[in-house]
Amino acid sequence: MKPAVVLVSGGMDSAVVLAIARERGFAVHALSVAYGQRHTSELAAAAQVAESLGAVAHKTVEVDLRAIGGSALTDDIDVPDAGGAGIPVTYVPARNTIMLSVALGWAEVLGASDIFCGVNAVDFSGYPDCRPEFIDAFQALANVATKAGVEGAGLRVHAPLLQMGKADIVREGLRLGVDFAGTVSCYRADHAGRACGHCDACRLRAEGFAAAGTPDPTRYAS
Repeated sequence: MKPAVVLVSGGMDSAVVLAIARERGFAVHALSVAYGQRHTSELAAAAQVAESLGAVAHKTVEVDLRAIGGSALTDDIDVPDAGGAGIPVTYVPARNTIMLSVALGWAEVLGASDIFCGVNAVDFSGYPDCRPEFIDAFQALANVATKAGVEGAGLRVHAPLLQMGKADIVREGLRLGVDFAGTVSCYRADHAGRACGHCDACRLRAEGFAAAGTPDPTRYAS
């Protein structure tokens, strides 16, 4: 089995991506990033997801983005309820660039040519680092910025959910045996992983399960 690094946040999308990577025959090395997010219960969920879906290894790397702030997830800014135009304040500056860079470093150490991430450009909050252009640009960067890339090994960034709606992601996860009850998506999740039911992440998740015609196992704080 070829090794692959899979970014695992603890949310529903990255859980499905881990299951997809396993189905494709990769030995999954799950990577989570503690970036100073206020919803730290997602990190406990990430460890559970990695174990339950058969990752051969899981590690959490700390990169404290609270030091620069600028986001409702890393700064003293209220997380808004769902809705609104433009890029929301829950966008974390450079988060996916940083996470993929850490994954790229671990991939080089492992001798892995494949990195998986759960970005989505259909049912998403409008973040600029969840678009196909970003994934293409990062893969091009990876192949000129690393020893593996320069020596011709070739590094690939997989984003299998990129063009999938949330309902399709739910269906794919159910097909692959993902336990969505163990995932945490909410931007305001409490320490027990219970969701607020009002933020954009909660809205997208609830709409996905409703459209898929299957019960939503999300635990809510109230």
